Amino acid sequence: MARIGAVGELFGTDGVRGVANEELTPEMALNLGRVMGSLKSKVAVAMDSRISSSMLKSAVIAGLTSCGCDVVDLGIAPTPALQYYVKCKDEIEGGIVVTASHNPREYGGIKFIQEDGREFTRDMDAECERIYKSKSFRFASWDRIGQVYQDEYKMLYINGILSKVDSDAIAERRFKVVIDCGNGAGCVTSPYILKVLGCDVISINAHPDGRFPQRNPEPVEENVGLLKKVVKEVGVDLGIAHDGDADRATFVDEKGRFISEDVMLALMAKYYVERNGGGKVVTPVSSSKCVEDVVKVAGGEIVYTPVGSPVVAETMLKVKAVFGGEGNGGLIFPEHLLARDGAMSFAKVLELMALENKPISELVKEIPKYHMIKTKLPCRDKIRLLEGLKEKFPDANFTDGARIDYEDSWILIRPSGTEPIVRIFAEAKSKKKAKELVEFGIKVVKEILGE
Repeated sequence: MARIGAVGELFGTDGVRGVANEELTPEMALNLGRVMGSLKSKVAVAMDSRISSSMLKSAVIAGLTSCGCDVVDLGIAPTPALQYYVKCKDEIEGGIVVTASHNPREYGGIKFIQEDGREFTRDMDAECERIYKSKSFRFASWDRIGQVYQDEYKMLYINGILSKVDSDAIAERRFKVVIDCGNGAGCVTSPYILKVLGCDVISINAHPDGRFPQRNPEPVEENVGLLKKVVKEVGVDLGIAHDGDADRATFVDEKGRFISEDVMLALMAKYYVERNGGGKVVTPVSSSKCVEDVVKVAGGEIVYTPVGSPVVAETMLKVKAVFGGEGNGGLIFPEHLLARDGAMSFAKVLELMALENKPISELVKEIPKYHMIKTKLPCRDKIRLLEGLKEKFPDANFTDGARIDYEDSWILIRPSGTEPIVRIFAEAKSKKKAKELVEFGIKVVKEILGE
């Protein structure tokens, strides 16, 4: 596979993001709309619930229509709902989602979507960046300016998910579920999907609010304290939390304990490989070894990629993977959509619980336990660091940075694609060993950089 880890000046690991009205301005959004409008004739646009998203979406639509591109405005929608809409509608040639996903409330973001629902690849981002910088836009004459239409996407998306899960098995169990939409785009679809699946639903933070008053959008353990509390006090089968655009989902078990995102990735990978009698699972080099362990035991094969969901999805398409995802709550179900989908994730988790007739706490006990530690250091000479790592560890995996695997542990030293830092990930069976590996990684980085 060609190296796709590089990130441009404008497009980061997953679209364009920046502090709204400071780094990501309406002028930038206008020209990003013009980029897509110069490439496509009809595009669907949606946004998350952020305060800045309506402003940025208006600018994007202005840019699209100024180039003669027609627009279908879906309003507030989860990113995967927009992606599914684009995939299913033959006349739609692409999509733009105005979202900063899990970033803090002050950020805005813009993400480009391909005709098949996948995010733009690195090569596509590079071409868009070239058009943006050269301003070689395809402007339309006054009588060929694009028009704006509205359409309903919710039932198309919801029915798409329901058609890919065992709805009867889930409904029969009458699960009691708490869903924390985080005041994001998932508010408009996720509680309803759970209701249709026959669940007894308790919703929290379930109205769109771009101030994110209760918690930050990223659904990591430190941000979902209210969800853990409600699950424990009310007594339910599962707790679910979304990020700002609902392409990710994290989970809390029936005892109110947060389940590691890597453990959930491994659990679903195991389920899919067993169900398919083998197959390939695609995940970034930063994912826990527990994923590789369960995939191999189930008779499958692991395929590692650089960090970032677009490259995971692209690789899944190339190798015909049965499943893929990242260790951040972003799971990809190829029979549904080659992109992360938080609602599909909780539907599949409920399906597994129903078919196995086990609580989620029992299911995750089957996943091998590892301890992961992450840290970061300043790094302004990434080329020197990578060359030094290749010299010191010639047998390492250089898919994205340097990953050195040992018998029951590994370390990843990865220069950031967007910041002047290097990230160090270490994982082992014991915290002590993981800590030793991180310290070893810090020492190696400092030695190579001469610090």
